[in-house]
Amino acid sequence: MPWIAGGAGVLVLLICIGALSGGDTTDTEKASADKAAAAGTAGKPAEAATSAAAAEPVAEPEPQKATEEALPGIGDPVKDGKFQFTITKMVCGKKSVGSSLLNKKAQGQFCLITIKVKNIGDEAQMFAGINQKAFDAKGTEYSNDNTAEIYANSEAQTFINEINPGNSVTGKLVFDVPKSTKLTRMELHDSIFSGGVEVALK
Repeated sequence: MPWIAGGAGVLVLLICIGALSGGDTTDTEKASADKAAAAGTAGKPAEAATSAAAAEPVAEPEPQKATEEALPGIGDPVKDGKFQFTITKMVCGKKSVGSSLLNKKAQGQFCLITIKVKNIGDEAQMFAGINQKAFDAKGTEYSNDNTAEIYANSEAQTFINEINPGNSVTGKLVFDVPKSTKLTRMELHDSIFSGGVEVALK
């Protein structure tokens, strides 16, 4: 009987030790699992942010647009084809052009643009006001008034006859625009087929 009691005691002791060992193992495994889950959870926001940043399209910079500030201005000579142009003055607000007997009244206001045209080519070329264009700040295009130009220029033939190589003529281009309009630039052409050159009216 004593050895049976002793064996039972040993068996109980072994069971207790095993239970304690198993508990430690379970706790260790649980701690490791909790740590891994926390690491995974912490990593997810960073991964999500990285994925979102990668998925978001990168805005490309818009191409720079030409402005009046970048253009040649009044007094600057510019060239197109066989002509060199120099705008020397602009006067707006005119209600009419011409004399008291022969004149033309503006629908809105007349803008008179004094321009010097030089033939830099090797043959005669005619300068035509009808090929010249004026623009306001919004990009609205205005054509010239040929009839008003006859009254505005004391020597109208300067804009009708051909200009020989090396010669220059000076005259006024006339634009009939609304009273509230402010012209900001011109596009000058040596002919109807030329590319043209822009000048800021300032």
